[in-house]
Amino acid sequence: MSTQPGDAFATRCVHAGVTLDSDVAAVNPAIQLSTTFVQPDVAQPLRFDYSRAGNPTREALENAVADLEGGVTGHAFSSGLAAMNTVLQLLSSGDHVVCAEDAYGGSIRLLRTVAAQAGVETTFVDTRDVDAVQAALKPETKLVLLETPTNPLLRVSDIRAVSDVAHDGGALMVVDNTFMTPALQNPLALGADIAFHSATKYLGGHSDVLAGVLATNDEELGARLTYLQLAVGAVLPPFDSYLLMRGLKTLHLRMERHSQNAEVLAHRLVDKLGAENVYYPGLAGHDGHDVHKAQARSGGGMLSFRLPDAQAARELVTKTRVFQLAESLGAVESLIQVPAAMTHASVPKAMREKTGLTDGLVRVSVGVEDVEDQWSDLARAF
Repeated sequence: MSTQPGDAFATRCVHAGVTLDSDVAAVNPAIQLSTTFVQPDVAQPLRFDYSRAGNPTREALENAVADLEGGVTGHAFSSGLAAMNTVLQLLSSGDHVVCAEDAYGGSIRLLRTVAAQAGVETTFVDTRDVDAVQAALKPETKLVLLETPTNPLLRVSDIRAVSDVAHDGGALMVVDNTFMTPALQNPLALGADIAFHSATKYLGGHSDVLAGVLATNDEELGARLTYLQLAVGAVLPPFDSYLLMRGLKTLHLRMERHSQNAEVLAHRLVDKLGAENVYYPGLAGHDGHDVHKAQARSGGGMLSFRLPDAQAARELVTKTRVFQLAESLGAVESLIQVPAAMTHASVPKAMREKTGLTDGLVRVSVGVEDVEDQWSDLARAF
């Protein structure tokens, strides 16, 4: 079995990246743990020479990622931030980045500290405002980093409109597609140059593998990323690659259930807290709903809601049972956390408050449990 251009997404999830072994015809790729490969002559490898440069199991995963995102190359790394840092390695000292002001805390930390020390400047803007993105561009701008929906405020930006602005300014467009996954949104088809994922989240889906992936539809850009994988070395090991491929096989099923459950909970939370305190792009009252509906296929499995203060948030998240208090997201189990004190604690308080990331904001990763059990758990905690 190999995927064909006309295959539906569900079929591609199951079969992407898989090629039958000619000897045993296994339906799943083998986990190839060897770090080196015998060469019949000097500097003449049969296909692989050293596992940092390429590995059969990782290659199968990378082909699957490219297939699902509609790209021509895929690239797998040892974490989401390792993947993001590799993107930043495309830049040089003196270059400039425009980034969503309410992006994931780890991405903001990477840009504000590590990239800044390397001479890369970043301007953080509200990317919902295309004019603000345009105004932030400089001659030195080489990259625009977009999250949509953002983590954790679920703000929505117009991928195509921002891509057009970035390209007019001579910059690469990178979209963090972690929340939506290729099951629900396809940034490359909307103008992005690179689709990024913290694959630890929905692509893996089971809280048991740390990984990051990139996909691009530009062969030359893909070759540069492949070179950086070799030169920097933060590649995904074979066993983790196998786990991620296993997760991809059920991605379409899981995302459907995540989205269904999250939409039910979002409506009930609106009834309890008011529409102004609930953030979910699948809600008709969400300020980015129309844009999101035009570029994505459902609201996804993430939502946030606002409580009065940090104490109220703490009291709630420490009383849930089905929703486990933990960082990360996108797994089959439901998770709950307080971003200001956890995933976004490294973001300066003034920057958090400017975007509305208050101490009482609660972020929920809605799992695939029964939705009535999920709601009963939240109702008890309230």
